[in-house]
Amino acid sequence: MKLATWNVNSLGVRLPQVLAWLALHQPEALCLQETKLTDDKFPHAEFSAAGYAAQWFGQKTYNGVALLTRAPASDVLKNIPGLDDPQARVIAGTVQGVRVIGAYVPNGQSVDSDKFVYKLRWLDALRAWVAQQVTLHPRLVLVGDFNIAPEDRDVFDPVAWAGQVLCTPQERAHFQGLIDTGLHDAFRLFEQPAKSWSWWDYRMLAFRKNQGLRIDHILVSDALRASVASCVIDKLPRKNERPSDHAPVWVELTL
Repeated sequence: MKLATWNVNSLGVRLPQVLAWLALHQPEALCLQETKLTDDKFPHAEFSAAGYAAQWFGQKTYNGVALLTRAPASDVLKNIPGLDDPQARVIAGTVQGVRVIGAYVPNGQSVDSDKFVYKLRWLDALRAWVAQQVTLHPRLVLVGDFNIAPEDRDVFDPVAWAGQVLCTPQERAHFQGLIDTGLHDAFRLFEQPAKSWSWWDYRMLAFRKNQGLRIDHILVSDALRASVASCVIDKLPRKNERPSDHAPVWVELTL
């Protein structure tokens, strides 16, 4: 069972790339972030023709998440229950007995901004809800763009990024808080190449220089840890013409 996540940074622009990636890799589920489409504009017919059922949750211009699955997802939920949040950032569904949560964590902008306060509050709510979900659904996978580089080895220049948004102690503590709910960073269950990133700035030739961050993650529950066969960052789509600034990440489970 292959589950994947990809911040596509505008599905309207990247739809052909997503369809091509689905045809090549054929995951059982793909969670998308930053679709940047209102619900009425979501291309569900195109995904249906490609063999995928779609659940989506969008808003104008910003954010937006989707869950694409080979078999229809059940018990679909949008956004974090109990959190008063007008932004479309979470979608969850059960896929072949696995609870899949796709999340687009706020960026935070800068540590002295209201958006950073919002990010930390949002992460508090996410952790509380995920802890509940793991109890209800022992076989659970949390995926998405976390906008957090958990360790210095997840940053191309830890000294330059120290204390900056995405790399602050507060954000890293929140990431550890999610791990403490009973989850495991699937990518770090294996030996991985050094300088493995999932995001590269469009500016300053960052991709060509391989100056990136690992901020897109797949966390698996205790019940699934032994089933994780591999976890991969697929850099190839970042080489596309007009690519997203993020690469897809996928995990393979032997269930």
